[in-house]
Amino acid sequence: MINDWNATLSNLRKGGSAFAKHNPAVVTAYRGLNEALGQAKHLDNKTRELIALAVAVTTRCDGCISSHAAAAQKAGATVEEVSEALGTAVALNAGAAYVYSVRAIEAFEQMDQ
Repeated sequence: MINDWNATLSNLRKGGSAFAKHNPAVVTAYRGLNEALGQAKHLDNKTRELIALAVAVTTRCDGCISSHAAAAQKAGATVEEVSEALGTAVALNAGAAYVYSVRAIEAFEQMDQ
């Protein structure tokens, strides 16, 4: 096992409570963003959580992975659906590396020698 994801989620929630105590305005605003997503009309909760889990992988956020893995499971996602969503994240990261490689070559070639 790489990580204990239940412990990660539990620790995140505890840390979030401490953060809320010290910076309630930011935490309230953040929670408002998440509540607004719950009112979306075109994507169901499972789809949103699959997207969120894939984004969590691309941003390399363990707290996000634990949170959205739990939420995707609660929303009824299957491991096959999660795997397909994560395949998209893998493809996107490879694509992003390609695009930024093109940019890096362009930058290198523009530098004065």
